[in-house]
Amino acid sequence: MTDGYSISPTDLAGLKTVSLYDRGGKVRVADFAGVYEKGSGLEGLLASLPHILAGDSFRAVVAAIAAAQVRKKPIIWGLGGHVIKCGLAPVLADLMHKGLATGFIMNGSASIHDFEIALAGYTSEDVEAVLPDGRFGSAEETGREWNLALRDNMGIGEALGRALEKLAAPEFAKNSLLLEAWKARVPVTVHVAIGTDTPHTHPAVDAKALGAATHHDFRLFCSMVAGLHDGGVYINAGSAVVLPEVFLKALSAVRNLGHDVRDFTTVNLDFLQHYRPRVNVVERPHAGPAGSRPAGKGYSLTGHHEIMIPLLAAALTEAL
Repeated sequence: MTDGYSISPTDLAGLKTVSLYDRGGKVRVADFAGVYEKGSGLEGLLASLPHILAGDSFRAVVAAIAAAQVRKKPIIWGLGGHVIKCGLAPVLADLMHKGLATGFIMNGSASIHDFEIALAGYTSEDVEAVLPDGRFGSAEETGREWNLALRDNMGIGEALGRALEKLAAPEFAKNSLLLEAWKARVPVTVHVAIGTDTPHTHPAVDAKALGAATHHDFRLFCSMVAGLHDGGVYINAGSAVVLPEVFLKALSAVRNLGHDVRDFTTVNLDFLQHYRPRVNVVERPHAGPAGSRPAGKGYSLTGHHEIMIPLLAAALTEAL
């Protein structure tokens, strides 16, 4: 057959083949999912997951966190605002009380959602409805009390937790992770970028206090990161930019100061896998000099927080 082109299709008749049985494969029947048996509970569900990709990653994350708890190593949860406003504070507080969360870091929105839940039992305003006339982020009580709490010369997380001991409505107090962590004296740090959060536009804002408080929390977080060496775990849940950047800077700072931080586990847990969490949480922290062994292991778990975090918490509870 001829055509008008100057080249002809490649003749594949001489291509060399190999036997399927000699070639092998990375996916084997032995790794396939099992069928869930009625009444087998969570243990049966987890056992039924395939030993392929995220199935094994999920098991590995559970094992790493459980091992860290037994060895009394740090288990640090980084939280974006979506995690809090999806109603997961009680789950995370329970993990804290079980020793499966030894510290929390939040971006500004996570702290605001938690603060409002403690005050009023609800959060997350209808932005589209109030943005046209400039009312977005103008809640008086949120902006006033959030900012006033920062004038006590301490970190944002500690200041907000302490303030909520007086401000929280009794019927909503147990739903505040900030307050529960403060009562348990479990450290919470809050990391803000000026202008990203609604209290930054309130008349009560004190820029010096805000900057000093979030810098205090960065230094406190550095102390938490320094303890990750040899078995600790850091989970980034729901922060696509701020917390992955803060984590990488903290890790570099403590290594610069002489801390050996290797052989720990990192996890990015989100319903979308973004660039910064992948490189700053899952990959870069475990890189070593050329030819050296990895400095730990990173995992990506993809799924909605309102499903994945309770599932992970249930698996950890069963693992205790």
